[in-house]
Amino acid sequence: MDETVAEFIKRTILKIPMNELTTILKAWDFLSENQLQTVNFRQRKESVVQHLIRLCEEKRASLNDAALLDIVYTQFHQHQKVWDVFQMSKGPGEDVDLFDMKQFKNAFKKILQRALKNVTVSFRETEENAIWIRIAWGTQYTKPNQYKPTYVVYYSQTPYAFKSSSTLRRNTPLLGQALTIASKHHQIVKMDLRSRYLDSLKAIVFKQYNQTFETHNSTTPLQERSLGLDINMDSRIIHENKVEKERVQRITQETFGDYSQPQLEFAQYKLETKFKSDLNGSILAEREEPLRCLIKFSSPHLLEALKSLAPAGEWDPGPEQLYVPLYPRC
Repeated sequence: MDETVAEFIKRTILKIPMNELTTILKAWDFLSENQLQTVNFRQRKESVVQHLIRLCEEKRASLNDAALLDIVYTQFHQHQKVWDVFQMSKGPGEDVDLFDMKQFKNAFKKILQRALKNVTVSFRETEENAIWIRIAWGTQYTKPNQYKPTYVVYYSQTPYAFKSSSTLRRNTPLLGQALTIASKHHQIVKMDLRSRYLDSLKAIVFKQYNQTFETHNSTTPLQERSLGLDINMDSRIIHENKVEKERVQRITQETFGDYSQPQLEFAQYKLETKFKSDLNGSILAEREEPLRCLIKFSSPHLLEALKSLAPAGEWDPGPEQLYVPLYPRC
């Protein structure tokens, strides 16, 4: 086993918490059950790592084997990355092709290797038709940096891919080209969604969340829910407040449903509109170009935070006001 491979495996194992080590090594599926039984996991971690490296040397672990271990670790610790969403589309009149995993892998790797002399690509298939891709980038003159890779999660026969954010932004167009061609799509765009929680992003783009009023399972009549009213208030004010609170509660429930929201940390909403005015001579009224702005949302749990605004009286909810920025139409 090459020294660089041994060092790569060693660094990866050192990152793994001891209480997860056995689980991740089994998921890696490189060392046999009998080999793992020879390891005393109650020892100091340095001793455990040395023993595991010797076992990997006996099996002559390759760079790809080491990369697969890193993928497994990343799958267990997805939240340590920030994920962007990309959506692909077919050309006009193009039919949906049957997906061939082997063909996809070969095409994806070939496109990157033709453009870059030094690049390593590793794949790991998982359940739900997902394939994890790990790309270690190099240049024409330097070897691939195995410690700053890019990860892509692509769901076959869907137009969606999720990419870990990377400082190597110059490689994003090439990566998009490889994804588009290998999956037999026509073009690719980056969506205005970003989060550390990959499952939440998946729930949003695949519409797996409970959003519409018709699908929630609430059994409590709206009139029976607590509206937080003061019993000493004037009856006319009570009635007005009750009607308004019921309206806010109904629209919020229709928009978000009864269950917890996908955990999204960042979202962007692009607005483009033309200025209208009855005043003659207005500078903005004569402007032909539309006004454009970009609204950015950020929160540890963005959707739950926005859901709580209307009931708290911080947002007058209309269905369009709540729906558009939170759940971009994909």
